[in-house]
Amino acid sequence: MPRVARFPETAAEAAPIFNLLLTNERPGTPDATLFRSAEESGEPVVGFYRCGEGYLAEFSPMPGRPVCGVLEISGDFREGKLFAEGSPSDQVFAINNSLMLLFAFASAARQALEMHASVVMHGGRGFLFLGRSGTGKSTHSSLWIKHIEGTELLNDDNPVVRIVDGTVRVFGTPWSGKTPCYKAQDVPVGAIVRLRQAPENSIARLGTVQAYASVMASCSGYRPIRALADAQHETLSVIATDIPCYELGCLPDEAAARLCWQTVDG
Repeated sequence: MPRVARFPETAAEAAPIFNLLLTNERPGTPDATLFRSAEESGEPVVGFYRCGEGYLAEFSPMPGRPVCGVLEISGDFREGKLFAEGSPSDQVFAINNSLMLLFAFASAARQALEMHASVVMHGGRGFLFLGRSGTGKSTHSSLWIKHIEGTELLNDDNPVVRIVDGTVRVFGTPWSGKTPCYKAQDVPVGAIVRLRQAPENSIARLGTVQAYASVMASCSGYRPIRALADAQHETLSVIATDIPCYELGCLPDEAAARLCWQTVDG
């Protein structure tokens, strides 16, 4: 059954993996652009830059809106300094995104991946649904909850997958997108399923290389930074080898949920 996430048992594990400081001073000017997200309707805009010995990130709630958060990050990803401005909701947006980014970077070396996925729990295991925004991840989770008895939602947007004592587990987080689902629980991962919209329902298991690419496409991080890329590679290799991964071509209907469930958990 799902359980409350365990507290670390040693002093070293109990130490914070990063610190975030709110400041009234705007951070320094970036030196070089490393990444800027595509400006898609309704989606946040994130810029990531080199700044001195560290990095700088900027956040805007959506295209056409001003930057509401500038985050200065140390080179080891352990320290963040955030200048947030705008409305209270804009500042909360900046804080949440700063925490997600720092967590993704700082936890990579601890065999943890922050995922863009919707996750349900069934039979004491977690099932992750991956896909591009608008593919229907939340819809598919809701279909499991409605039609597959004993299913409940763990997280609807940003769960964390981590290898713990050799077992791949999925954790709820404080970040669940538009769905208020904040559960301090974790379960072993039963399967990972990438969704694509299709005129009929079909499912196929992916080979190891395909599984690696599928999971990598939905995990947060910045692979041009070698230390992050190496850490993520080690974790992804274990997941692609140990966890069954599938691609589900689906309609938004009960039959798709039942086909998926019977294949991965039946």
